[in-house]
Amino acid sequence: MKELEFNKNDDKMRLLISEMKQKYSKIILGGGTEKIAKQHKKGKLTARERIDYLKDKEANFFEIGSFAGFGMYNEFGGCPAGGVVAGITKIHNKQCIIIANDATVKAGAWLPITGKKNLRIQEIAMENHLPIIYLVDSAGVFLPMQDEIFPDKEHFGRIFRNNAIMSSMGITQISAIMGSCVAGGAYLPIMSDEAIIVDKTSSIFLAGSYLVKAAIGEEIDNEKLGGATTHCEISGVTDYKAKNDYDALDKIRNIIDKIGDKKKAGFNRKKSCLPLKNQKEIYGLIPKDRTKPYNIKKIIKRLVDESKYEEYKAKYGMSIVCCYARIDGWSVGIIANQREVIKTKKGEMQLGGVIYSDAANKATRFIANCNQKNIPLVFLQDVTGFMVGSRSEHDGIIKNGAKMVNAMSNSVVPKFTVILGNSYGAGNYAMCGKAYDPRLIVAWPTAKIAVMGGEQAAKVLLQIEKNRLKSKGEIIDKEKEKQLFDKIAKKYEEQTSPYYAAARLWVDAIIDPVETRKIISLGIECANHNSETKRYNPGVIQS
Repeated sequence: MKELEFNKNDDKMRLLISEMKQKYSKIILGGGTEKIAKQHKKGKLTARERIDYLKDKEANFFEIGSFAGFGMYNEFGGCPAGGVVAGITKIHNKQCIIIANDATVKAGAWLPITGKKNLRIQEIAMENHLPIIYLVDSAGVFLPMQDEIFPDKEHFGRIFRNNAIMSSMGITQISAIMGSCVAGGAYLPIMSDEAIIVDKTSSIFLAGSYLVKAAIGEEIDNEKLGGATTHCEISGVTDYKAKNDYDALDKIRNIIDKIGDKKKAGFNRKKSCLPLKNQKEIYGLIPKDRTKPYNIKKIIKRLVDESKYEEYKAKYGMSIVCCYARIDGWSVGIIANQREVIKTKKGEMQLGGVIYSDAANKATRFIANCNQKNIPLVFLQDVTGFMVGSRSEHDGIIKNGAKMVNAMSNSVVPKFTVILGNSYGAGNYAMCGKAYDPRLIVAWPTAKIAVMGGEQAAKVLLQIEKNRLKSKGEIIDKEKEKQLFDKIAKKYEEQTSPYYAAARLWVDAIIDPVETRKIISLGIECANHNSETKRYNPGVIQS
């Protein structure tokens, strides 16, 4: 029976991964094959081709926000990957962040999700002190939605503020103007430390030739107004003239090659060892039915080096597992929700991913220990929230839950979050959801993110809708009630999908579970570049 259940789980996970890859295969086409052909006809590479040429040949490219904008802006024809391709890779064996406008999507124009994605990428660069490279090819703000991208704190202008902040922090910023760069968008490359412009195919100005004529009556073509020769030989706005896209990318590689090393954060690393347990067995261990129990320790054994870990307070606060381990050689502290059925003096008890008071207290102390020892934290989320009821209230669940949130919020070691399954309510917060600044946050295809579970939410929303209809004098029979419930449940289910979350950048990526080790290792390597960490005060969170 167990083998049959394992195989059903395995089939379901493989199906979800296959669906994810199919969706991604469409996203990487950007605006479509015709737009790609037009880009090539102009003598320009696409955003993804530019990144592939720029990075080291053997280096991986961890794409961030590939599902940004997924299912959004359908009235405008969609916005694959938010109109910009971004991620972490290596150039001359140095970790760097690249962000490239995709000119095949709305001519590289900025929609609200484009701005949000750019800000997230800049945040990652600032947190980890990584060089950031902008490959600019953009028509500027998408005018039909200008009110949602232009004036607010987390809109377009915040990007230039971040340019200035990063310069003051000593973070290298290099821009290559590889197409259109107009109006407010012109500030981004010029606020970078160094700017390259491609001859003949690129231009940069505050206003193009048509607007110049309309504004002041001057007649001039775009090349003379703001082309490579103008800005490299007359205005001095740009620093290097490139013959073509390849030449511009080669110049970036040459600059990166000369950057010196800085003091590291000093996270502990030894020789990497693979887990002794087969990582792909994770597919069969995550239940197809997300309400069923499973033992998170079996998942941990398939993620950590040699399948070894040292568990902290193993028999106390068992609804959370805390342990020390290594992932790809890096020392980590793991905090994971437990969904196992355990035996107690009062009989069997399904933990179900609920955080109990004692578990919150345990996690708080473990977070303090990891901060004291300079050990990065990894949160494995499959959580339905904090335990409710008189027993929990009398046991101080609010106070102990608050301590856990306090500890996690004030933690200064880097945090990484993997959403395996449910991520509901305050459990999302306590287990380092997006609002709590994880350096990277990724989801498995089995993830669900919402304020509560789908069925419970649908029942609450159904009751609200029934009351509204009754107030209008409408009669609701059993059939009508079922139709309403199914409609509400379907909509809510769509909103809990990992794709809904990834589209809005609540998570950085949706990943195959076997990629988890690689991404956590990448994240810690990035974090190790930033040694400027405030000294931790355990008393703040243990009081």
